[in-house]
Amino acid sequence: QVQLVESGGGLVQAGGSLRLSCAASGGTFSSNVMAWYRQAPGKQREMVAFITSGGATNYRESVKGRFTISRDNNKNTVDLQMNNLKPEDTAKYYCNTVPIALAWGQGTQVTVSS
Repeated sequence: QVQLVESGGGLVQAGGSLRLSCAASGGTFSSNVMAWYRQAPGKQREMVAFITSGGATNYRESVKGRFTISRDNNKNTVDLQMNNLKPEDTAKYYCNTVPIALAWGQGTQVTVSS
């Protein structure tokens, strides 16, 4: 059973940066499309960005030009570099496959103060 572990969140001022990392244990996701999702309080979980096994990427409109998703198939990790953070980026961030096929990890909290 693959377990996902997210890390790298924190509290940052608007305009700041954070780098999130997702690691898998107990298996591999190197052949899967992987995505970062986020869920803000009182809102539905939404996809932020995804990356194919070959490295093609796609982003939701609100984060284009600010976020960059990357992966290392040898290390079985997926990262999300977040720059120029805005208060509306505040949420708990999770990684998972596309479509969702794994149990959700604990997520990592990102809080952006204005």
